[in-house]
Amino acid sequence: MADLDALDVIFKAYDVRGTVPDQLDAELSHRIGAAFARFVTTTGGGADRVVVGRDMRPSGVELAAAFAEGVQRQGLDVVDVGLCSTDLLYFASGRLDAPGAMFTASHNPAEYNGVKLCLAGARPIGQDTGLAEIKGLARAGVDTPATSPGRVEQLDLLDEFAEHVRSFVDTSALTPLKVVADTANGMGGLVVPRVFATLPFELEVLYGELDGTFPNHPADPIQPENLRDLQARVRETGADVGLAFDGDADRVFLVDDRGEPLSGSTTTAIVAKSVLEKEPGATILYNLICSKAVPEVIEENGGVPVRTRVGHSFIKAVMAETGAAFGGEHSAHYYFRDNYRADSGCIAALMVLEQICKAGVPLSSLRKPFDRYAASGEINTRVDDAQAVIERVAAAYPDAHQDRLDGLTVDNGDWWFNLRPSNTEPLLRLNLEAPTREACDRHVAEVRALITDKG
Repeated sequence: MADLDALDVIFKAYDVRGTVPDQLDAELSHRIGAAFARFVTTTGGGADRVVVGRDMRPSGVELAAAFAEGVQRQGLDVVDVGLCSTDLLYFASGRLDAPGAMFTASHNPAEYNGVKLCLAGARPIGQDTGLAEIKGLARAGVDTPATSPGRVEQLDLLDEFAEHVRSFVDTSALTPLKVVADTANGMGGLVVPRVFATLPFELEVLYGELDGTFPNHPADPIQPENLRDLQARVRETGADVGLAFDGDADRVFLVDDRGEPLSGSTTTAIVAKSVLEKEPGATILYNLICSKAVPEVIEENGGVPVRTRVGHSFIKAVMAETGAAFGGEHSAHYYFRDNYRADSGCIAALMVLEQICKAGVPLSSLRKPFDRYAASGEINTRVDDAQAVIERVAAAYPDAHQDRLDGLTVDNGDWWFNLRPSNTEPLLRLNLEAPTREACDRHVAEVRALITDKG
């Protein structure tokens, strides 16, 4: 078995993730399954079954089976939904009102695997809302067999999920478009064609074969180099839109008809406008590294913008508190109240396509009112003492508006930045926005000099 000390490495802020088999193997997965079963029987009303799904990584077959056995030995039934995207697993958790476990390492390389856990109704589990307790139970070991082990039921929810995704748009308003989807050999190759099957779009899938070794390129669309094949294909075929999904297909980045990528902020703003057309006056969430254009668009369209910390557990909690209809992250996670407050790349993609159809203009034109500022992207710097650096940077801007909602945000009026420590590494993450590219680059150099200043 992988060393129990590996639990401290693989339990992250929001999920479990590590290399297989040295950090995560079948025996450790079995222990985590038993621990999760014990946790959910005493939390949230006492569960009697757990939904388990997995992505296409070869190690997922053994890991998911071992986890399921750990759950069963605690007397809980297992609903095995098989190969699925993470948003399908969340849908299953909401639809069946049961806790869930999705075996995936998302965008990480092939040697990784992990598990995303949720409570019944797709309610999030994070470090402070159960993960720490589950880790403790896994370390101690709780695999005392129940008198009567649970059963396993196989359940295919793909068609029902596809219908659910389509329910977020007015399908009668959709017009023919050519769409290229790069699913990067990930779960989008299974889910996206089923969602698009009844829609008036011509869909071409790049790298649709499910292959967890990622033979074509990493399933990490936030990295520009992983968009190149999609951009080239959109330009080559004259497609209207390109969609780039990550490995477990819960995130999507869009490419316009000219092959130019949209930021997660731009997509958030477009989807927010769509939501507000359907639900005037709705509350819309955006995380604090989103462009200032996002709250501006929300207000211009009659909505109520609410700023949140980065991370799904925080956004889902605020969504529950406020009743927000939608929330977006710059990292291309898009959350929908009517999707059990869970994120879905497919839903967001369809809502943008609906906006293109309704506007009757190409995405390269549609995006212009939403692209208002120049952004740095996330810049990571390794530091010895993150908090000391944050305080030094804060002291350099005494006249700016500052807050500590998540790291340090400094707003200088016409430009702003956020500096946050990584949850898992000795890194500081800088995101900065300014009116022009020249101003953005200048201010990035200024702030980075403060970060790296050794005094």
